[in-house]
Amino acid sequence: MQQQLTPDFPDYELLDTGNFEKLERFGRYVTRRPEPQAIWRRTLPEEEWRRADASFLRDVRNDERGEWRLVPKMPDRWTVVYAYRGMQLRMRLALTSFKHVGIFPEQAANWNFIYDNVLQLRAEAVDTSSNGGAARPDGGTTSAAAPRVLNLFAYTGGATLAARAAGAEVTHVDSVKPVVTWARENMELSGLDGVRWIVEDALKFVRREVRRGNRYAGIILDPPAYGRGANGEKWVLEENIGEMLDCCARLLEPHGAFLVLNLYSMGLSSTLARTAVRQAFGAPGEEQWGELCFTDRAGKELPLGTYYRFRR
Repeated sequence: MQQQLTPDFPDYELLDTGNFEKLERFGRYVTRRPEPQAIWRRTLPEEEWRRADASFLRDVRNDERGEWRLVPKMPDRWTVVYAYRGMQLRMRLALTSFKHVGIFPEQAANWNFIYDNVLQLRAEAVDTSSNGGAARPDGGTTSAAAPRVLNLFAYTGGATLAARAAGAEVTHVDSVKPVVTWARENMELSGLDGVRWIVEDALKFVRREVRRGNRYAGIILDPPAYGRGANGEKWVLEENIGEMLDCCARLLEPHGAFLVLNLYSMGLSSTLARTAVRQAFGAPGEEQWGELCFTDRAGKELPLGTYYRFRR
C-alpha cells in the first residue's frame, strides 16, 4: 500500500517551507537551508527566517557547495537524541559545505521499521534455536539471536545504530572515510559497540560478498543520485541500481528477511523503486512504499524522499 510516513522526532521540527528553502529546528538550534522541492510560498515572515542560528549561503560558482553564516555562540557541532521503544540514539550534527548537517530526520520512520524487524528476527531465531539451532548459509556459525544486517551507502549511521540497538550484527559500508568515522562517533555516543566498519565502494563490496556466498537477514540501501567510491569508482543511480539490486537479491536470506530502499533523486518515484526491487527479488510477502515527509507548522507537507521496503 502506498503511503506517506512522518516520523515522531521531538528533537526535530520543520518550522516553515517555501521559496525553495526550509526552516528547521534540530534540538535547540534553528537552521535555514535550500530546499528545491519547496516550490510554494513561505508562511512565516522574513524576520522569522533571519533569526535562524545558522543559514546556508550557496556558492554562486558551485550549486552543490556553500558556507554557513552563524549567529554568535552557535556551535559548529551539537547533538540530538532520537528515542523509540527500547532504542535511544544520540547523533552528532555538524554544518557541512554541502548544506547537510549529519542526519536525515525523515529516515526515523525507517529506523523504527529496522529496529522492529530485527527484534522480530531475533525472536524467531530464538524459537528456531530451541529446535536445533541455526547455521549460516556460507557454512559458518552464528548466534541464533543475532541476525546479520548490511547497511550500504550508510552515511553517519542512523540505520546502522537502529539495527545494532535491536541486537543485530551490522556491517556498515560507505566510501567516505570521514563519514564512517562520524558514524563510529555516533555509535559511541549512543552507548553501542560491535559494528563492522567498511570504507569501500558499495557496489564493489556487494560483488565480493556474492562471490563469497555470504547472506544477510536485512539489507538497507540509501544510494545517492551520483557519487564516487573510495578509489574513485563512479556511481550513477539510474545506471547502477539494477546491478546493485541483483547482487543484494543474492545476498538476502530467502525467508523472513527484510529490505529497505531509499531514493532521494528528484523524479524517481516509489513506484519505480517497487518495480525495480520486485524484478530483482520477486514478489515479497509484505511490502510498503511511498514518501517520507514532514509537515511544517502551517500544514504544508514536504516530501523528503521515497522509500520501498519489504519483509519476506
